[in-house]
Amino acid sequence: MAKIIYTHTDEAPLLATYSFLPIVEAYAATAGVDVETRDISLAGRIIAQFPERLTEEQRLDDALAELGQLATQPEANIIKLPNISASIPQLKAAVKELQEQGYDLPAYPENPTTDEEREIRAKYDKVKGSAVNPVLREGNSDRRAPASVKGYAKAHPHRMGAWSADSKTNVATMGKDDFRSNEKSVVIPADDTLQIVHVGTDGSETVLKDAVEVLAGEVVDATFMDVAALRRFLAEQVARAKAEGILFSAHLKATMMKVSDPIIFGHVVQAFLPTLFEQYGEQLRAAGISPNDGLGGLLSAVESLPEGEAIKAAVQQGLADGPALAMVDSDKGITNLHVPSDVIIDASMPAMIRTSGHMWGPDGEEADTLAVIPDSSYAGVYQTVIDDCRANGAFDPATMGSVPNVGLMAKAAEEYGSHDKTFEIPAAGTVEVRNGAGEVLLSHDVQPGDIWRACQTKDAPIRDWVKLAVTRARATGAPAVFWLDQTRAHDANLIALVEKYLPEHDTEGLTIEIMAPAEATAYSLERIRRGEDTISVTGNVLRDYNTDLFPILELGTSAKMLSVVPLMNGGGLFETGAGGSAPKHVQQLVKENYLRWDSLGEFFALAASFEHLATSTGNARAQVLADTLDRATGTFLNEDKSPTRRVGGIDNRGSHFYLALYWAEELAAQSEDAELASAFSALATSLRADEEKIVGELAAVQGSPADIGGYFRPDPAKAEAVMRPSTTLNAAIATL
Repeated sequence: MAKIIYTHTDEAPLLATYSFLPIVEAYAATAGVDVETRDISLAGRIIAQFPERLTEEQRLDDALAELGQLATQPEANIIKLPNISASIPQLKAAVKELQEQGYDLPAYPENPTTDEEREIRAKYDKVKGSAVNPVLREGNSDRRAPASVKGYAKAHPHRMGAWSADSKTNVATMGKDDFRSNEKSVVIPADDTLQIVHVGTDGSETVLKDAVEVLAGEVVDATFMDVAALRRFLAEQVARAKAEGILFSAHLKATMMKVSDPIIFGHVVQAFLPTLFEQYGEQLRAAGISPNDGLGGLLSAVESLPEGEAIKAAVQQGLADGPALAMVDSDKGITNLHVPSDVIIDASMPAMIRTSGHMWGPDGEEADTLAVIPDSSYAGVYQTVIDDCRANGAFDPATMGSVPNVGLMAKAAEEYGSHDKTFEIPAAGTVEVRNGAGEVLLSHDVQPGDIWRACQTKDAPIRDWVKLAVTRARATGAPAVFWLDQTRAHDANLIALVEKYLPEHDTEGLTIEIMAPAEATAYSLERIRRGEDTISVTGNVLRDYNTDLFPILELGTSAKMLSVVPLMNGGGLFETGAGGSAPKHVQQLVKENYLRWDSLGEFFALAASFEHLATSTGNARAQVLADTLDRATGTFLNEDKSPTRRVGGIDNRGSHFYLALYWAEELAAQSEDAELASAFSALATSLRADEEKIVGELAAVQGSPADIGGYFRPDPAKAEAVMRPSTTLNAAIATL
């Protein structure tokens, strides 16, 4: 039997799955397609690490490792929903909840001192940050707005904040002494095993990473951020924001860049509150309280300290003395610096650009903002967009073009694969990358506290990335632009490889360019304003940034994108959009039994999954399901059945009903498979006849609190009861 793997993840996407998956399973079964689930949620990943501490009933297999293996097989067909990447505060909160649910899990050891604590820490480190994506992404990314979504956005343009020519909003970035400027890169000539070694000023050697396996043709980079320069830069930006009378905000990726960016975030917290750390830094360190966890964690942790009240007063004084700080939630006093995973650059920067270049201040009002992005690798992209808006005004979603993306991400390419090779340097000296013969390939002189990292990008993914770019350019006729900077060490090596592999393909009549990121941004924006499309062909980080930046401007959200990962060994991975606002959605559900999560990304992924299945297995009925689901999704958009934001409208469960109705009607009306049409005819008739009753049953539960039995690991029975409240709809789906 043909098989689709549907992933259980976290937060709002997980809750939506309780409502949508029964529909998917019932419809898929009519085509002989089995839909299986795998739990790759943060809670599930934690539980899988500690089987020896748990009862038989509590244990879970390591579903992520299983799917990682499956992703290398030609039969892979995986639908992957957004998951929590997990900052340390999120990880600790998940562990606490699981402990309260009866799981005998150890506490997260902040500063492990014993072998047991180090082993526990290593297990937790495996699940925090972007643990999921590098494992599953055995292919490169093809991400774009489906025609139906783009058409809907043009017909029903979302609100865009007006821009002023005298806006003071800008990006601040280091430009020197950072990861970009210190980068060195080499192409490995033959299969080898590398070693990363710290050589102290006294000649002593410490192996930071042994046995780094590399393949012939692999691009290996090394770089570091000079922390003394970082601290000077941050102090200057705090003073600049104060002098210019604008909000101060920091934009990092403390989830995906789970080692480097939390450390940088901690330096931002210290730079914003220097007096606090001068006065109480020693006491905070002694209590194991790290600025890397943010102000929220610090304020909570100092409650138990003798100096707790004085420390809290010092925090408030520091906030008062500094520039106005951008807020995550001004009503609740949650600042830009409260939680490292609250302000994720790829979501926060486009949201700011869409809102007139404003963020929210402590007074609950919008204001111009200094967006601090310490590393300069990609900061120029955002400055270019800001400059364009200042000069030309806000973009018009009714007329603007699109920027789909082809992203290099297979085999943990580039920065997103650097976590196990990122180190906070303990002592002055030199970090060396040596080959198997002991020769030094790359080296940097470093000081204590510097953040050093190495990245790998294998040759086969680069070759596949070039092929995918040409394929998409040929399919669409749009120019394809490789966002690569000749003056950056890594990019220079990639440019040579792109130029080597492009002649392997028929590019006659295609426009294929190579431009540095800021230049590529300006080129794409000029075309956007003319209503023209431009394919951005980027590395892994810019893939993330661009597939939020442009969709948020074009569509109002990045959750409505089609994200296909053609796996290099023939399988397919189908991703379902971003989960950025998922925590707020869960809070709303618990408070008033209303889930505004939009499952449109799941609809697109499912159609692509069925289509891949039909192509790879010859299952004609799966193709009928794909085609009818596409048409049903178009009707869904035209009839405006997406969830509204507030109680009283259609929520996620109502949107699933309407998708099921339109899909059943399309299946009943199609002529390719008479037996399938007959099977869905009665369902389509009953859903249409009972529309008012079903909508009433779904609406009746809104407005009161909902008990799902847990945030990170809801109780399945409670979650299902909350997410499937229409007995009429449930009975109708069961008839299949």
